[in-house]
Amino acid sequence: MCLKPVVRGLVLSSIVFATVSVRAQVSIDVSKITCDEYVHDKIPAPDFISFSAVGSLEARAMLSRWLFAAWLSGYYHAKRNNWIIDLESFEDNVSKLTNYCYNEKNFEVAIKEAVEQVLGGRK
Repeated sequence: MCLKPVVRGLVLSSIVFATVSVRAQVSIDVSKITCDEYVHDKIPAPDFISFSAVGSLEARAMLSRWLFAAWLSGYYHAKRNNWIIDLESFEDNVSKLTNYCYNEKNFEVAIKEAVEQVLGGRK
């Protein structure tokens, strides 16, 4: 029985898992995120968004905003015990929130306040 491939596999997998565990864990206090941070991509993003396969910097920024908006949507839906995802209204709500936050006078508004201002009870 040849154990060399098994040993190589174990060594390679341990290197991969050791590399992954070295990365710093990032925590985000959502209550402190402002509209400026939301629209100008100042929120720490998952590593996979930085991969060139995602596309242009603009595409990566949009993906980052959409991931954050999806989290916010899930948060507000869970608060209301609403388990239905309406993708059409989600897209519309993200556009409304983004447009509100792009207005320079709203840069200092906390994103949670912006959601409540723009979407009211619909979130």
